[in-house]
Amino acid sequence: MVKIGKRRGYIDPKGTLVIKPQFDSVRNFSEGLAPVKIGKRWGYIDPKGTFVINPQFDLAWLFSAGLARVKIDGQYGYIDPKGAFVISPQFDFIEDFSAGLARVKISGRWGYIDPKETLVIKPQFDEAWNFSAGFAQVRIGERWGYIDPKGTLVIKPQFDSTWPFSAGLARVKISGRWGYIDPKGTFVINPQFDSVEDFSAGLARVKIDGQYGYIDPKGTFVINPQFDSAGDFRLIGHH
Repeated sequence: MVKIGKRRGYIDPKGTLVIKPQFDSVRNFSEGLAPVKIGKRWGYIDPKGTFVINPQFDLAWLFSAGLARVKIDGQYGYIDPKGAFVISPQFDFIEDFSAGLARVKISGRWGYIDPKETLVIKPQFDEAWNFSAGFAQVRIGERWGYIDPKGTLVIKPQFDSTWPFSAGLARVKISGRWGYIDPKGTFVINPQFDSVEDFSAGLARVKIDGQYGYIDPKGTFVINPQFDSAGDFRLIGHH
């Protein structure tokens, strides 16, 4: 994507203008199509710059797993690569499908649908996130917990803040401190840190008393907190 003057187009890796700047706004190509905006309407073009789906939407996002979410007349739905609605516009807001479900907002509450438009988990949450590793974070009132794909609250809302599970652990905040829980909701590493990150290369970056250090999955400091700023460890592949 490139911008020349007030118009946007696309170049190839050699810098050649393949699609001349003519759009008011553009997004990346995904699954062979890119959302572009002309005036106040969004449509989709192919890599030659030809409109495959004419500009007609208030908003449009990338295609993912054969569907793209769009907004029309104030409502959100999902279209196929030909521009036909697979899931009719009926929601206040929607997200992309993840692990076979997409979170949707109806009358201020979040729930989840499957690709057949079935409400698998009825809208009941004040806030919700995508499914990852078999769990999704949801908020009821001021507290966060986790549900399974059936909508069952497997870890009751009790946390101030939560993150997705990664390597069998999830970082959560309670009473102003961060720690890590297992899939049963039990603290494996007690909440004691100012901030925490996911484990990477067997270590997690944590902050305590304004300093960064690194812990192992048991919560033991392998590198004591001593740094003003720090990054995550990364494994370098061997050739």
